[in-house]
Amino acid sequence: MEKHHVSLIGKIRQFAIDTVAEMKRCTWPNRRQLLESTILVVVVMLLLACFVAGVDELALKAIRFVTTGKF
Repeated sequence: MEKHHVSLIGKIRQFAIDTVAEMKRCTWPNRRQLLESTILVVVVMLLLACFVAGVDELALKAIRFVTTGKF
């Protein structure tokens, strides 16, 4: 059985063709869905940031109390 040797340019071309075909099969969100998703991500990130800041502050106070005996 003979192997077919495909050039690097041929592989890149085939990759691009396959990528374009796959992107055409994707379902893309409309403007409203995109806006809602973006707002959700921003709100969740703000909540997570507040939670992490709170835990950090509590850990700081606990470590300070253990090491110095003061709050």
